[in-house]
Amino acid sequence: MLNDIYQNLDPIAFSLGPIVVRWYGIAYVLGFICAGYIMYRVSKRWRVRIDADSLLTILLCVIVGVIVGGRLGYVLFYTNGAYLENPLEILAFNHGGMSFHGGLIGALLAGIVAAKITKIPYLTLADMGCIGAPLGLFFGRCANFINGELWGAPADAAWGVVFGGSAGMMPRHPSQLYEALLEGVLLFAVLFILSRKLPPRPRGTFLGVFLILYGCFRFVIEFVREPDVQLGYLWGGWLTMGQLLSVPLIVVGIGVLVYAIKMKLPQQGLPELQPKE
Repeated sequence: MLNDIYQNLDPIAFSLGPIVVRWYGIAYVLGFICAGYIMYRVSKRWRVRIDADSLLTILLCVIVGVIVGGRLGYVLFYTNGAYLENPLEILAFNHGGMSFHGGLIGALLAGIVAAKITKIPYLTLADMGCIGAPLGLFFGRCANFINGELWGAPADAAWGVVFGGSAGMMPRHPSQLYEALLEGVLLFAVLFILSRKLPPRPRGTFLGVFLILYGCFRFVIEFVREPDVQLGYLWGGWLTMGQLLSVPLIVVGIGVLVYAIKMKLPQQGLPELQPKE
């Protein structure tokens, strides 16, 4: 039976003496590289002037924002104040614990700095970043699966996966792969195809669509994803922290999309420069 599948992948990709390289770290690197490449491709089509120095500046700002925001988001949203007893543990990134919602906030705030340095309109920069971001989510969720973490609820489905360890020996939904497909592949396809359509989409469109679709996908998948053990279910035993944090994303995304449609600001801020196919 397919539900006898056991996940026994090694989270360590390779080691060179004392240096240990994990798939999770590789996923981060691949995600940022692919997102940067997509931003470069889109900037050419939209005729937004981004040279190598500007692209590196943007990526550096976003990397810092994602890592710092992701860690602080996990500490604030998922630990019930446990880090107050040992604040230095916040800096122990090797012990795990990152929050997508915190990383998103960090990336958006870091984008303000990048926009000021590169002189690119903030919403244009955010739009380009949102088109490439799902690729990073795809690699990250695949790494979660390899690590055997963030597993799904017990499943009767034929594709249930046995993770072992803290997850027990019952087949579970491979919710990491569900998220990789929805938040990664499907979300990227929607945004990338939308970026190629004429007439050009107004500034802020892609940020709004990204927030709405990610929030919806995450909210739905949380129904088959095991909640964090230290938190469990919230408010009556059915809502998870991931769902609670995704609702504001949907609301803000709708607001951004309405603003974009109403204002109709051109992506590059120069009406005479139009995106090309």
